[in-house]
Amino acid sequence: MRSSTPLNPEPEFSPTQPVILGFDPGRDKCGLAVMGLDRQVYYHKVVPASDALATIQALRQKFPISLLVMGNQTTAKRWKQQLKSDLLEPLHIVLVDERYSSLEARDRYWQMYPPRGLFRLLPRSLRNPPRPWDDIVAILLIERYLERLVAKV
Repeated sequence: MRSSTPLNPEPEFSPTQPVILGFDPGRDKCGLAVMGLDRQVYYHKVVPASDALATIQALRQKFPISLLVMGNQTTAKRWKQQLKSDLLEPLHIVLVDERYSSLEARDRYWQMYPPRGLFRLLPRSLRNPPRPWDDIVAILLIERYLERLVAKV
């Protein structure tokens, strides 16, 4: 009998600390992640680009988001302007270098969700995750931001 419990359930959130929202903007889909300063991931999901603003608003209702960290490449300029104009309450936005983040996210996906069955036999370079991994890019963007903070100290 299969369990309906997810492999990596989202941990319970303790509202005693601020969290950071990671945002990997795209034309068709966007990755979102919420991470505490302790690097605990509380939420991650890929959403259609048309739902991104509403999802961010909903996440701000659920979590005490202190900052939005966003990739600085393809659609970043347009999304940053849209976020500043459309969010109900202003949110500080920091751009982070997202070069090579998609490749890194693909590897991280397999760390988070180890391959099963015949997938295990494929060389790592030939494995593609069975779903978009933009949410994992959003996690990596937050980690890059936090690493940059630590490097400045």
